[in-house]
Amino acid sequence: MGKMGAPRAAAARDWELSLFQLLDPVVHADPYPFYARLREEAPVHWDAFMHCWVVTGYADVQAVLQFFSADRTPDADQMAALGLPHIGPVARMMSQQMLFLDAPAHTRLRALCSAAFTPRRVEAMERTVADVAERLIDAVADQGGMDVLRDFAEPFPAMVTAGLLGVPMEDHRRLKDWSATFAEMLGNFQHNPERVGAVLGTVEAMRAYFAGEIARQRVQPRDGLLGSLMAAEIDGARLSEEEIIANVVVTMVGGQETTTNLIGNGLLTLLRQPVRLVELRDDPSLMPSAVEELLRFETPSQHTARIAHADVTIGGQAIAQGAAVMAIMAAGNRDPAHFPDPDRLDLRRTPNRHLAFGWGPHFCFGAALARMEGRIAFAALLRRLSDLQLASDTLAWRTNSGLRGLVSLPVTFRAAAAA
Repeated sequence: MGKMGAPRAAAARDWELSLFQLLDPVVHADPYPFYARLREEAPVHWDAFMHCWVVTGYADVQAVLQFFSADRTPDADQMAALGLPHIGPVARMMSQQMLFLDAPAHTRLRALCSAAFTPRRVEAMERTVADVAERLIDAVADQGGMDVLRDFAEPFPAMVTAGLLGVPMEDHRRLKDWSATFAEMLGNFQHNPERVGAVLGTVEAMRAYFAGEIARQRVQPRDGLLGSLMAAEIDGARLSEEEIIANVVVTMVGGQETTTNLIGNGLLTLLRQPVRLVELRDDPSLMPSAVEELLRFETPSQHTARIAHADVTIGGQAIAQGAAVMAIMAAGNRDPAHFPDPDRLDLRRTPNRHLAFGWGPHFCFGAALARMEGRIAFAALLRRLSDLQLASDTLAWRTNSGLRGLVSLPVTFRAAAAA
C-alpha cells in the first residue's frame, strides 16, 4: 500500500468504528452487528470523531461503571465560559442531579431519594400499577388494533410516575411530554441546536410546575417522592428547593423513558419471535426471567459517559486522567464472553447479570419499580390481547441513540376477557 493509502485506510477504519455510525438509520435500527464488530476488533478504543474512549466488552463496561467518575456535566459558569450562556438553566439543573454526581454528594442524594423506593413502598404500588395497565387496555380492547407506544407504553409509566411523585394523576401527559423532550439532553451525543429552545422551555416549565407543587404540599402534604425529599434531613441539613426539583426531574425522566422503551422494544422483540411470545403467554411463571432477558436483549439505555478519575489501563489501553469514556451497556449485554449464545432470546436464561440498570454506585435505584412495571405490563398485554401481530413492516426509531426506543408500534389483536 502506498504512503497515502495507509493513512486513508486507517482513517476509513476509524470512521467505520466511530459511534457516529449510530446516526446512520440502518445501523440505528439494528446496532448490535456494529457493537459486535467493536467488541471483536477494538473493544477499548479511542474514537477520534467523538473525542472519547469507547468500551464494549462486559467486564470492561462493568469496570467503567463501577470505578469511573459520573461527575461530567459543566455547570452554568463553565457553559458561559464555553460561549454557551443560554444553556445555563439546563446545566444548572443537570449539575445537581445525582446521575451526574460522585460521592459524597451522590451518596447523600441517593440515600434521600431511595427512601421512596423501599421494597415495602414498591410492593404497595403493585395494585395501583396493575389497575393502570388494565384501564389502558380497556380503552383499546374493542378496537382490534392500537399503537402500543401511544396507547400504552407512554401513558402507563407516566401515570405510575405521577403516583410515585405524589402529583395529580391528570398531569401525566405533561410529565410525559416534558420527559421526552428533556431526554434529548440525556441520551443523545449529537449536537442538535434546533432542539435547544424546546429543552430550555421544558426546563423552565418543569421548574415552575414542581416549585408550585412544593408550595402546595407545604400546606397540604401528599405521600410521594416530592414530599419525601421536602421532609428529608441528614445531620440537620435539608435539600434546597433546586436540589429537590432537579432530582425529581431526573427520577421522572428516567422512570418514564426507560420503562416506555422496555415495553415497546420488548414487545417488538416478542412479536418478531412468536415462538417466544407463545412460550411466555403459556407459562406466566417465566415473566420475571423474561423481563430480565428482554432488558438484556434490547437494552433501553444503551450507553452512558464517564470520566477517568486517574491514569488507568483498561483492556490493554492506557487512558489518561480526565479522558471521557463511553460505556456501551448494550454491547456488554451481548458479549459472548459473558452470555452464552448472546444473540439468542432465552426467556429462561440464568444467571442473567445484565447491565441494563448500570452497575456500581449509580445502579438504577428505581430498578425494582421498573421490573414490576415490566412484569405487569407484559402480563396484561399477553393475557388481554390474543393473536397479537405487527400491523406494519416499517418501523421508525427515535433518533436518540442512548435511550433506544420506537416512535410507534402498530399492532392488531383479538380482545380476550378482562381480569
